[in-house]
Amino acid sequence: MSKRQPPSYWYGNQSVPWTARALAGVYGTVTQWRRKAYRKGWLKSGSVPVPVLVVGNLTTGGTGKTPTVIAIVKRLQAEGYRPGIASRGYGRSDEKQALRVTAETPIADSGDEPAMLARATGAPVQLDANRLAAARALVADGCDVIVCDDGLQHYALARDLEIEVIDADRRYGNAMLLPAGPLREPVERGDEVDFRILNWATTEPRQLVRGLWPMQYRYGDAVSVATGKTRSLDSFLQRRVHAVAGIGNPERFFEFLRQRGMLIIPHAFADHYPYAPADLQFEKALPVLMTSKDAVKCRAFAASNVYELPIEAQLPDAFWNQLLERVAQIKERRNPQVTA
Repeated sequence: MSKRQPPSYWYGNQSVPWTARALAGVYGTVTQWRRKAYRKGWLKSGSVPVPVLVVGNLTTGGTGKTPTVIAIVKRLQAEGYRPGIASRGYGRSDEKQALRVTAETPIADSGDEPAMLARATGAPVQLDANRLAAARALVADGCDVIVCDDGLQHYALARDLEIEVIDADRRYGNAMLLPAGPLREPVERGDEVDFRILNWATTEPRQLVRGLWPMQYRYGDAVSVATGKTRSLDSFLQRRVHAVAGIGNPERFFEFLRQRGMLIIPHAFADHYPYAPADLQFEKALPVLMTSKDAVKCRAFAASNVYELPIEAQLPDAFWNQLLERVAQIKERRNPQVTA
């Protein structure tokens, strides 16, 4: 079992090693030069003729981007758009190879998050390390909005709207750049995005900073990974269960189960962990509950006692109204109506 976690000083009060501070200075200089190069036109950004929405974060690790992308894509579909999803496909077997992902694509080829996106939305998912190429491929197939899963720092693709997702518990940690802290870019970068979402997940917002949209998760019934049969979450109350999570912040999933009254035995794996059958063979034969991101990698060998807990990201109506208005305005500017 892999238990790789970020350095304790990223999200704690421990002192940061001087070597990490020195490397962060170098990283910051390179990052600053790169952004300036795109602003000045020394490095070129390419565009596509449809609205481009980038959902990303300033920190490394999970903040809830993929559930946010799923929610946005589903809402766009409900409004009559045909959105396509562009992603790098982190952790797949060949990250240099462009790939169109469907619900039947092997996990090793697609990676876990693209598989989730394809199965949850039914939208076209294009993987490419070059997100501009991915966006162009989706437009060529008839997509009229591009939603990028991650890629806030991928400036080669010009974007119309930027959406930052922030973990409400971890926020920006010690607010230092990699490797001294979790930041890919300085905190001030967040002031430039169009929408900022605070992922409260399962907890009630305690105090919301102005300009941040609160997002919470709604969990559905447990679904057997092997058979697809559903089971009420209440049936696990006051029962001992194995809780499995290979996500950016496993403790968030574990805490949800505790709040629901389950007596959990937690098993935290590294983000994007490639599960094998032995990873789910525990000493005590109890029900196993896991996230959707874990479940997509375990379908081929999961026993009947392994359950997925699907989630739905929920955002305020005012957020959706503003987002859809902005998308419509961008689309109109790109393709103005010809009036008599």
